[in-house]
Amino acid sequence: MDGPQVLCGFRTKFRVDELLVAKTPAWSWSVRPAQTTLGCGILSLNRYAAQFGEVTAAEMAELAELVRKIERAVQSAFGYDIINYLMLMMVDHQVHFHVVPRYAGSRQFAGLDWLDHGWPAFPALAEQQHGQRPEILTLVREELRAACAG
Repeated sequence: MDGPQVLCGFRTKFRVDELLVAKTPAWSWSVRPAQTTLGCGILSLNRYAAQFGEVTAAEMAELAELVRKIERAVQSAFGYDIINYLMLMMVDHQVHFHVVPRYAGSRQFAGLDWLDHGWPAFPALAEQQHGQRPEILTLVREELRAACAG
């Protein structure tokens, strides 16, 4: 596959446009369809790049600003204990991070209990709490959008 096809497939797989929380010219932050922990996200480059070294200085500056926004919003919305940024790219060859808020204890959101099954070790990335229920993902997205605006 060529770059535009990879990018399109990535954005479709992770439902980037549908679950978008915030966007800059270079980066998108969206809710991760599989919620490993409450508030998991995908932070992805808006153009095709297969390697982190391809990111420009201007894009890196935007990344720093968006990371600050993410951390403030997720803290405000869900009160994480620590946050992990994982750049794995073993399956999806597009520059992106899995943003995984970490919690020492359970959280309540949308009438549901949310746990961090990997705490205090590596996040349990295969975990999909509460399935990929569209209504729950929409509520998470809206909570994070509101926290960004507040």
